[in-house]
Amino acid sequence: MSTAEGPPDQMSEDEFDQVVTEALDRIPPELADRLSNVAVFVEEEYEPEPWEDPDTELFGLYDGIPLTERAGMPWQMPDRIIIYRGPLLRAFQDRDELIEEITVTVIHEVAHFFGIDDERLHELGWD
Repeated sequence: MSTAEGPPDQMSEDEFDQVVTEALDRIPPELADRLSNVAVFVEEEYEPEPWEDPDTELFGLYDGIPLTERAGMPWQMPDRIIIYRGPLLRAFQDRDELIEEITVTVIHEVAHFFGIDDERLHELGWD
């Protein structure tokens, strides 16, 4: 787990990226090997779509076509997993809680790539 110190709102971009990398490293190898054509990004803020509540804050977003829906699709643009730094930093005052939530968010978005929906993730305790 990350050794970054100090208040969460002072976590540098490099430290935040390291925590995301560590979360990705926790994915079991048999699943990580199937994470092909997926790019993981850290962005500062989520920009809501025009039809969304302008106060919408997301911790993460999966943008792509889940593996469970790809039958007969020979070529695809890369899927994207985006982790939003700003909302996470604002939501957690405790560094350990922040690191845990970054991990939960990464796992949550990776699960969407594998076709696991929010309801099932909650059943599995990833909420």
